[in-house]
Amino acid sequence: MFSGSMVALVTPMRADGSLDGDALHNLIERHIKLGTDAIVAMGTTGESATLTVDEHCDVISRVVKQVSGRIPVIAGTGANSTSEAIALTKHAKTLGVDAALLVTPYYNKPTQEGLYQHYKAIAEAVDIAQILYNVPSRTACDLLPETVARLATIPNIVGIKEATGDLTRVAQIKALCADEFELYTGDDANTVDFILAGGQGAISVTANVAPEEMHQLCVAALAGDAQTAHDIDKKLRLLHERLFVESNPIPVKWALSEMGLMDLGIRLPMTVLSEQHQPFVREALSVSGVLN
Repeated sequence: MFSGSMVALVTPMRADGSLDGDALHNLIERHIKLGTDAIVAMGTTGESATLTVDEHCDVISRVVKQVSGRIPVIAGTGANSTSEAIALTKHAKTLGVDAALLVTPYYNKPTQEGLYQHYKAIAEAVDIAQILYNVPSRTACDLLPETVARLATIPNIVGIKEATGDLTRVAQIKALCADEFELYTGDDANTVDFILAGGQGAISVTANVAPEEMHQLCVAALAGDAQTAHDIDKKLRLLHERLFVESNPIPVKWALSEMGLMDLGIRLPMTVLSEQHQPFVREALSVSGVLN
């Protein structure tokens, strides 16, 4: 249903933290021009945790309208409250998104049965394609392959963003789920190996700064051209690493500002990339060829 390089889009802000609609417009057009295969709005990289509900919905609406059907739009609508996740997903559907990305409920630390019931309730409440999102490093819970397999039998749960960084999860989930159930990595560093192992693509932070290269990497990997994919990945390796030198999206927002694509705006409790790390991110941008 979805494949390739799907950018986990940042939310551009001015220096005072207000949303920058013009920069958002320009970023979207840049992604479409340079081959990004889908846009994920209001995920972790989009700072969904620090925007108000109205802002959250406004950003999704702006992205859908600007994209205008040219590539798929996936909206982050997860929450640690099942009722809130249902409400956000319902609204995203009315805005015209192609799918919803639903992070595991954070902080609550639900059981596997709780996770199953949470996702089942959302899927039954909103008739839209839904993608599970497992990122234990941020949520303090792990959606295990056996639970994924139970959820994969629900018709509108179409895939999972697997952000554990554990490549063995690909084979485990594929062995338990039907062939049409899709897997996307949330870890840029393992994108090539993840796709070659049977995944369909990446929901990518690196694609914010190197959209063309991430698209080409995914095209090669999906075609089984491991050599070309690894050659492209080699140029991006330092970016994959250093865009996480501080918590995402701190480094990637600084990088986009350094590239002149938006202002240096970010919301507390996130702060601007520290001066000590700026040379390392700048070096990664230079090595990758996206900044001269």
